[in-house]
Amino acid sequence: MKQESPIKRRKSRQIMVGNVPVGGDAPIAVQSMTNTDTCDVAATVGQIRALQDAGADIVRVSVPTMEAADAFGAIRAQVGVPLVADIHFDYKIALRVAELGVDCLRINPGNIGREDRVSAVISAARDRGIPIRIGVNAGSLEKDLQKKYGEPTAEALVESAMRHIDILDRHDFQNYKVSLKASEVFMTVAAYRLIASQIEQPLHLGITEAGGFRSGTVKSSIGLGMLLMDGIGDTIRVSLAADPVQEIKVGYDILKSLRLRSRGINFIACPSCSRQNFDVIGTMNELEARLEDVNTALDVAIIGCVVNGPGEAKEADIGLTGGSPRNLFYVGGKPDQKLDNDNLAADLERLIREEIARREKSQDAVIARSTD
Repeated sequence: MKQESPIKRRKSRQIMVGNVPVGGDAPIAVQSMTNTDTCDVAATVGQIRALQDAGADIVRVSVPTMEAADAFGAIRAQVGVPLVADIHFDYKIALRVAELGVDCLRINPGNIGREDRVSAVISAARDRGIPIRIGVNAGSLEKDLQKKYGEPTAEALVESAMRHIDILDRHDFQNYKVSLKASEVFMTVAAYRLIASQIEQPLHLGITEAGGFRSGTVKSSIGLGMLLMDGIGDTIRVSLAADPVQEIKVGYDILKSLRLRSRGINFIACPSCSRQNFDVIGTMNELEARLEDVNTALDVAIIGCVVNGPGEAKEADIGLTGGSPRNLFYVGGKPDQKLDNDNLAADLERLIREEIARREKSQDAVIARSTD
């Protein structure tokens, strides 16, 4: 039985990144970043499309040079997902991508240069309705803050962010979001908790440079989970030294576990033991691969024996309980049919897709009736 999340989210000002609302009562956005050479337009477009297919709401692209800015324009013309341009130091690059249709500028106003240059970027953003993301990282704190605090701390991250926020405030520019990232979980969590009560703008969450696929997933899940449980966070990125598509998948899995968003299948599966009546691990691995394209939210329980199987299957949309000589398949909490171990993954895929098709047809019928 699906339940609403008990989490009470922090109230924040809503901004628009392209057509995606961020903050307020909008769903928490999931984003990633390309790791291709931006000047390689075809490769970057291909990766953005793969991220979009995986469910990315927003994609960030690094734009380190004016040549990359021109390439960004060509990329922008070929994809529909909102794009954030990651820019440092050269304000002219920010002005150029603003002309080319960027949906958000990721900058630190403090490293853009003189006040007139900062003013030019803010003016361009204001004129075109482009939000700015202030992105503070523990690894690139200002030298005077490093000297003041001796090492990166949560307080140092917040002070750095407030410096940049003060610049935007002086220009009466409130269309921004903020991130304060470190690779250390406790520092990151403390920094976000500190700033959450000081500003009303949306917060973009991430544990930066979290690590490889396994270790980075664990670290991000713990850090982001702590903050999301506090109601903090309007958009997230899981930073992994892995295929960026995996960042999107892990991001959705984190949100699904907290009932904050539903996309794709939520598998409930036992770790298996000597009581299992079918190969639970092998079946799960095959099912996940076969159903990777599914976007419909569905709870599917795959349990190897009759100890917990019936109870889990009755609570899920679809369930399988291991049995001897045959396994029992449930739909909507009720026994539906029995399945043999032979071709079990293929049979389950077929039945799950049939249930998804039935639900989509029913939903289309409801929509049709409401528009008559």
